Amino acid sequence: MAITYVGVNDHKIDLFEGQYRVPNGMSYNSWAIIGGKVAVTDTVDRRFTHEWLDNIDKALSGRKPDYLVIHHMEPDHSANINAFMQTYPECTIVSSQKAFTMMKQFYGDDFESRRLVVKEGDTLDLDGYSLSFIAAPMVHWPEVLMSYESTEKILFSADGFGSFGARDVSENMWPDEARRYYIGIVGKYGAQVQAVLKKAAGLEINRICPLHGQELTENLGYYLDLYATWSSYGVEKAGVAVFYTSVYGNTKKAAETLSDSLKTKGCPDVSLMDLARSDMSEAVSRAFAFGRIVLATTTYNADIFPFMRQFVEALRERNFQNRTVGLIENGSWAPQAAKVIKGMLAECKNLTLLEPAVRLAGALDDISKTQLEALSDELCRDYLAQSDKTANKNDMTALFKIGYGLYVVTSSDGKKDNGLIVNTVTQVTNTPNRIAVCINKQNYSHHIIRQTGVMNVNCLSTEAPFSVFEAFGFRSGRTVNKFEGTDVLRSDNGLVFLPRYINAFMSLKVEQYVDLDTHGMFICQVTEARVLSDKPTMTYTYYQENVKPKPATEGKKGFVCTVCGYVYEGDTLPEDFICPLCKHPASDFEPIK
Repeated sequence: MAITYVGVNDHKIDLFEGQYRVPNGMSYNSWAIIGGKVAVTDTVDRRFTHEWLDNIDKALSGRKPDYLVIHHMEPDHSANINAFMQTYPECTIVSSQKAFTMMKQFYGDDFESRRLVVKEGDTLDLDGYSLSFIAAPMVHWPEVLMSYESTEKILFSADGFGSFGARDVSENMWPDEARRYYIGIVGKYGAQVQAVLKKAAGLEINRICPLHGQELTENLGYYLDLYATWSSYGVEKAGVAVFYTSVYGNTKKAAETLSDSLKTKGCPDVSLMDLARSDMSEAVSRAFAFGRIVLATTTYNADIFPFMRQFVEALRERNFQNRTVGLIENGSWAPQAAKVIKGMLAECKNLTLLEPAVRLAGALDDISKTQLEALSDELCRDYLAQSDKTANKNDMTALFKIGYGLYVVTSSDGKKDNGLIVNTVTQVTNTPNRIAVCINKQNYSHHIIRQTGVMNVNCLSTEAPFSVFEAFGFRSGRTVNKFEGTDVLRSDNGLVFLPRYINAFMSLKVEQYVDLDTHGMFICQVTEARVLSDKPTMTYTYYQENVKPKPATEGKKGFVCTVCGYVYEGDTLPEDFICPLCKHPASDFEPIK
């Protein structure tokens, strides 16, 4: 028994799908699953027919495959179906109904007498190995299936988790080439990817085998987290990406001046790209990685410079959202660039366009330099507040961020940092400023704060994605380190405050404790307060309506978790059932209606 790679590397290709530069080549991945029965997964590009068939023949050592499993019908994965079936005429093709329709379209045969149609939840027994199929429509074609092999715990993920680059290139190109691949090819379909990730959350996975690029065998949580960020249009990198086009060098000078200013104000990462000379797919990928971007361009034929138009159209096409955007326009007599870009981005969701746009009338002057400095201040406001050197640590307007919202309370047990989600934070006096925080006694944070008497309250903004609530609300700090592997920022009391997704934080010292039976109320003095942004505070209503995933209950019978939306299918929910996602008990489930 073995699962053996039989795919091929392509070092002759220069443009993948006719547009994406691939200097490190490309791989077309295929595996032979050799149990009591044999299945081959997917085919390869038409230019590698004989190399692929040779690989299969060598791996099988004289055996014949029983099945050809087609996860995805793009021609770089399906082009050799006919060649395979001619070579192995007793073989059966296993795929989705939509895939067989496409086979007829592409290759003139839907193999009606030699096919097995499978759908979500079906299994293929290979006598020692077993494939369970997972529907993945629009990731990124409608016919896509993934499959899970339960013996070795392998997820065959189709184009999911794929990347540019041949497998025999020694350099580790994840995550940059995977991000460029995802954003360029799959990125429009974030909601569909999120749905598949939710299905995968209940699986024990040791390896992920995509159709392109390296298979993933270690630190899978890292890759899964990145995919969750990308598919939810979350922010991967702190900092600012500046993209420009320039005719005579003046717009370039403005972009460089802004970049220098950002760096001096503590911006953790500043990326500067000339769109006329950069790979467009790399530029688009970088825009999705950062939470803040600046677009600097000239007015050109009463429009914008062509490379900038191509770039903005690429962002819009891929559902660019949840970002802050600054604009720099250059126009000697009738500047139109800012207006055109705003119009192009109008349909993008949850964009914050910083006003006013910086305006050059040919070249930088004192007025435009002042505007650039103001833009730099706005983009770096939270970074300035995060730095001990530049922060206003007595900004009591931080208290104005308190509402009936959702907060992350951070603390430390002396060995590791901790954090939890709370929704009861109230200002009770203003002379002096006192804050009341209620925490459930069952939470480990309650125990820590009773011992230490200090905490930080982080006011979540509407930018916070669901992953924040998963990280701090669904796990206990007693058993996991919620900040493991992350670079943390600390306030003067030594506790962590969040580097993103908050608009303010306050450091609190407990003055009084009130026992409220199931909860404890901490009455606290404010020892430090910083405002990081003017983003609206995350209210409980906003969370319910815009952040919390809608349970995928359509057509299902069973119970749904009211905390995270996990669906348990069955007539009876066991009394001792624990949600595999948020770890809440059966009492937090309700019947699907």
